[in-house]
Amino acid sequence: MAFAAMADRRPIRGAVATLGVSERVSFLRRTYAHLGIALVAWAAATAGMMRFMPETSLSFSKWALTGRWNWFLVLGAFMLVGYVAERMARSNTSRGVQYGGLALFVAAEALLLQPILWVAIIRFGAAEADKLILNAALITVTIFVGLTATVFLTKKDFSFLRGILTVLTFAALGVIIASMIFGFQLGAVFCGAMIALMAGYILYQTSAVMKDFPPTHHVAAALMLFSTIATLFWYVLQLLMSLKGDD
Repeated sequence: MAFAAMADRRPIRGAVATLGVSERVSFLRRTYAHLGIALVAWAAATAGMMRFMPETSLSFSKWALTGRWNWFLVLGAFMLVGYVAERMARSNTSRGVQYGGLALFVAAEALLLQPILWVAIIRFGAAEADKLILNAALITVTIFVGLTATVFLTKKDFSFLRGILTVLTFAALGVIIASMIFGFQLGAVFCGAMIALMAGYILYQTSAVMKDFPPTHHVAAALMLFSTIATLFWYVLQLLMSLKGDD
């Protein structure tokens, strides 16, 4: 999730902002190329799990959604994997380790997405679930592209959002944990709030990518943005499912 993907705001020697125009452009191209590859790999891995390992995928999803604490364990393990993957992606010793971190996180996100996809299929049927997933993907891409273009065109520094995002993130985690403990559902309003939070992350992280990352850390920058996009998609899909269920 985007919760652990905040960029370090300390001055970084050799950061992208200190480079010439051609070097900055090259860094950004590599970052967004790797982001695109990660998104395609995520979609392929997610679909592959459901198509070629449906029984395993469904069994995991049933276990994850059964019992009050199972999903808590899944999220805890996911956040641990995310931390390890981020550290690997920031490695200064090996490009292979960096790619390994990105691949690890893509696989973890694909696994984490399985339960909500099965819920959509069971509730609405395969055909309607496909429409919901496609619409969620289109909305996610539209939000990401629009906000990214805003940062690039305005060249505004959104670093001031760091403190706000941190506070809101811990508040959101508190609500999620409370829902697991007390068993209440997180509805459309919470999903909308999380979408707004991820929009804030996109602004902040895109600004960080433009100014704060060393030129050799394009894989880490791609992982950070991928984390936010994946989380944004999750909550957009949940919101659409919630609204569809209220029809």
